[in-house]
Amino acid sequence: MINMKLGSMHRQVTGLSGNEIFCLNKLGYRPGQLCVGNSVVALGVTRGIGAGLSNLGGGEVEEITQLVHDGRQKAIERLINEAKAAGGLGLSGVSFELINHGGNLEFLAIGSAVRSIDHSEEVKEPLKFSTAANVQQLYCQIDSGFTPLSFVFGNVAYSIGVGGNIAGAFKSLKRGEVKEFTEIFDKTRHLALTRLKNEAKKQGANAVIGIETTLAPLMGAQEMLMIGTASHHPLLDEFKNNPVTSDMTNEEMWNMVNIGYLPIQLVMGVSVYSLGLAGGIMSALQSLGGGEVDGLTEILYEAREKALARIQQDAINCGADEVVGVKTRVYDLGGGMVEFMAIGTAVKKVREVTTINPNLPPQAIIQDRETFIESFGGGTLDLVKGGASSARRMQQGPMAIIFAIFIVLFYIFKFVMMR
Repeated sequence: MINMKLGSMHRQVTGLSGNEIFCLNKLGYRPGQLCVGNSVVALGVTRGIGAGLSNLGGGEVEEITQLVHDGRQKAIERLINEAKAAGGLGLSGVSFELINHGGNLEFLAIGSAVRSIDHSEEVKEPLKFSTAANVQQLYCQIDSGFTPLSFVFGNVAYSIGVGGNIAGAFKSLKRGEVKEFTEIFDKTRHLALTRLKNEAKKQGANAVIGIETTLAPLMGAQEMLMIGTASHHPLLDEFKNNPVTSDMTNEEMWNMVNIGYLPIQLVMGVSVYSLGLAGGIMSALQSLGGGEVDGLTEILYEAREKALARIQQDAINCGADEVVGVKTRVYDLGGGMVEFMAIGTAVKKVREVTTINPNLPPQAIIQDRETFIESFGGGTLDLVKGGASSARRMQQGPMAIIFAIFIVLFYIFKFVMMR
């Protein structure tokens, strides 16, 4: 049993900014200490073998998903215990950090406690809430009619796998959508959202708001992590078994609620497209001559249209009026393929819905300016060069696949002749 008591020694140290403390005072709280919880984990031999086999098969890599989930969960539990020990009534700005210690992963959970404004030193009751929102965002949540309950997260580690790579490689020789890849990416991305909602249901919430999504490589796989605040809104009780989800910023949500809209569902659309062999060759030749690369232009447009059509259909299915705050991302998967992902929030007009106050105080929307800046190496990121490099890799993909197929056939022929 790990026992950590040092956190109670710095009660006057807070991670909250002046703007946050102003908003906190408006909510009837005062700042508490900066709290930290951590957990260091290792994959281990047995899990490592299982993860390797799962990577080969494709889809979710359950060993990695479970390992990082457990590491984060322990870090959160220790964070909450430290906030309780410091007399916190709530915990704001909860976030994760990940540090690699020579192959061992340290999961950090960080947040700032909030305390009673009456300066009482001890609080006997359990923590009332924890939230991914900083205090400025928390003010927007509460003024929008949402009561924060608990910080929640959902994650999934996934891999395309050998089977997916082989099937996708042959499919990518033909121009158009590569459904094998689209299905893998769509399924795994929605798994993270489903797990986030399940955690919210355990807390008695009918909504998860302020959702933030992170995609990152992890232990040879890719991980999708979603964090948010499980909350309750009195006009959303019909969603208690299927909580509302929203990735609008809390400031955006306040504005939508102010004019009568409530979030209904976070919607995602995914589409993976390939240039195809002929398209890849033509695009490569067009790149040499300069001007518009027709093949790339067309498949990127088609991929966007497919993904956007899918989120529109999701919005229709859940009875929403609009999809707002749509973000789009394009990922170069190599082999002449790209993934296009669209993500946004479906909203619905609800009668008599509005905010508690007609206006937000300036302190709730002012962005804090960073005053500690690190700079290493003096380099700058050239987005134009990065985009050009990505396009070149995409055009070269089909040729690389054909080359690999010829190599495999050569060795098969050689093996047969030797026998």
